[in-house]
Parts: sequence; structure tokens; C-alpha cells
Amino acid sequence: MHVLVLNPGSSSLKYHVRDTSVPEAEASVQASGQVNWAPQARSDPSRLDEVFNVINAGLAKSTEAGHIEAIGHRVVHGGDQFRRPTRVTADVVAAVERLGALAPLHNPASAACMRTAGIRWPDVPQVAVFDTAFHASIPEYAARYAIPEDVYKAQRVKRYGFHGISVEMACRDAAGFLGVPGSSLNAVVAHVGNGASVTAVRGGMSVDTSMGMTPLEGLVMGTRSGDIDPSIVLLMQREGATPDEVDEILNHRSGMLALAGTADMRDVGAAVERGEPKASLALDIYAYRLAKYIAAYSMVVRRPDALVFTGGVGENSVAFRTKVLSWLLPLGLAMDQDRNLSPREGIRVVSADGSSFPVLVVPSDEERAIAEATASLLEEDTKDRRGRRR
Repeated sequence: MHVLVLNPGSSSLKYHVRDTSVPEAEASVQASGQVNWAPQARSDPSRLDEVFNVINAGLAKSTEAGHIEAIGHRVVHGGDQFRRPTRVTADVVAAVERLGALAPLHNPASAACMRTAGIRWPDVPQVAVFDTAFHASIPEYAARYAIPEDVYKAQRVKRYGFHGISVEMACRDAAGFLGVPGSSLNAVVAHVGNGASVTAVRGGMSVDTSMGMTPLEGLVMGTRSGDIDPSIVLLMQREGATPDEVDEILNHRSGMLALAGTADMRDVGAAVERGEPKASLALDIYAYRLAKYIAAYSMVVRRPDALVFTGGVGENSVAFRTKVLSWLLPLGLAMDQDRNLSPREGIRVVSADGSSFPVLVVPSDEERAIAEATASLLEEDTKDRRGRRR
């Protein structure tokens, strides 16, 4: 099936066309691109229409890509309502939009893209694939916050988790590489990019994750603070910051940007090599926070089959992986620097022989995951309809 995947972010809309009948990831890509957009474009139909004109022009360059059989959308927040890929309807679009308060940079853009895609390709089925869905299996004792019951019920304040599309595919690929059934995989999966999270996977299911009700909780990230004392928020507000200003500070002006002066790990790594103290401290904080979570989640999953690094930083930053593993020697993990430095593509082991469990680098491919989930749902629907007709 030829699936157009739309992945809207805060500053750009990525698109891919994938042929799900082709097993090789790279060979399945028929077209891809990225269209930068201003925040206004996500809510202005005429501007969003111009963005889709650019996508159409990109698709027109490939005969195969021009034949779209389905559209798959990455949606960051599905709340409690969406626990699996879902056919897009007007009600689904409205629900995704209502969840925008929990993912303001992403959900409104996803809803707008669904509407525009429905106008552009009215006869093409659309599927929403949710980042939060993989984490719906987190038990209540890990998902609940210790806050009053009325607040929890009124606002559904709980741990939802994110990066689920990437983590689920990393688990599937890691299980295949290790030769274990996906349904029995125990792993700690670190998706580390500009946004970062770590997930405890037991029996192939998410049982805890570092991100919470929103993507702000957990690890230090490119521009997000991650875990902080909640009193810091109160302090900023008492000093005159509005809720919107606090949100701007913690989501867009914190993290590695605040610590090192840049959110780009390539620049941080270069600064560390130059001997800049701020960059070295930033990398130490970044790696230490992740190592703490990995150690805790190794206990949660009991007997890990693997520690998995995925995401742009997790896959590409040799220095970062080395720093993290240096903290995890008590777990019996040691880095093999020759393997760690190897530029080999695909899944690979970077830990030393004799480690208590392997450390893997698994390339992230959210677009492939979304395309496959879209095709699978639509094929199931087709089989169900045929069965009912009989």
C-alpha cells in the first residue's frame, strides 16, 4: 500500500510516501520532504493550503508517490480516548483538537492537516497514529500523580507518555535482532533527540516512561527542562511570570539551550572537544539524568534483554553514549569503543562482550511505523467488511 505520512511539528511539516509492501526501509521511500511553516500557517487554512501545494509538487516528481492509497498522521497526544491507530472522522479530528491543551505545538497542527488532507484527497482514507497509544498499558501505580482526586478526575492529570511510535518500532526491531518474541521482550528504550524520553518495556509492553502528562517531564532535552521542583514554577509566577511565560521558559528556553547555549548536540560535542566548561557540564547533566532513569527502569523490567538507544542523538552521538554508559558500570554494562565508534548503519551492538545485557543502537523510523500501522488498520477493516458481506 502506498501511504502518505504526515508528521507535523512546531516549525515544519514532514512528509513521506512509503510503499508498505517493500520490507527494506530505505527502498520503501518513494518521496520525502519537509516544509517549514510559521505558527500562523497551522491555523490559517489559506496558508496551510500553500504548504500542501508544496507537498503536491514534491509528490508529482515521482510516479509512484503520486498514487496515494492512504494517509497516515502522527498525532502526539491521544489522551485516554485513543489507544490504537484510528480511522479519521470529523469526530476524531474534533477530539484531537480538544486535546490541544496537552500538546499545543502539535495536536492543533495535526487536526488542521487532517482537515486539509480530507479536502485535497476526499476519497483517500486517513488514519491517526498516536504517540501516547503505546503507553496505554502503563499500570495505574506508575501513571497516577499524588494529587487530590478531584483534580485528577476533572483534568485527567496522569502520565500519558510520548515517543510511543518510535519506542514500539525500536522494540520490534530489537526483538528481531535479538531473536526473541516481541511479546516477551524486556528492555529499557532511550529515545534521545531534541525531545528525549526513556521507557521501561516488560513483556513487550510499556510499564513506565519518563515523560508525563505532557512532554515536559523527565529527561533534560534540547530546550525543555525535564524534571524540576514544582516550587520553581511558583517562584517564577511570584516574581511576575505569567503561565504562558513559564511555559515558554520551561519548554523553549531551558534544557541544553540554557546549559550550553545551544540545543544542537553536534555543537555541544564540538564545544566539549574544545574544552569549554559549560558544554562539558551540560553533557554531564544530560547523561547523568538519563543514566539515573535507565538504572531505575532496569529494576522495573527486572531482567533486561537490552538497553536500546534510538533517536537522532541516541543513534549518532558517540560522546553521549559513552558518558551514559560510564555511569552504568554497577549494572554490569561497559562500552566497546571500537563498536561505539563504528559508522555502520542498521542495528548494532555497542557494549563490550561480557556486559550483563547488550546495549543496542536501533535507527528510528517513525514514518515507516506510521505507514505500516495505517496499512494494517485499513487492511483489517477491508477483511471485516468482506466477512460481514458473507
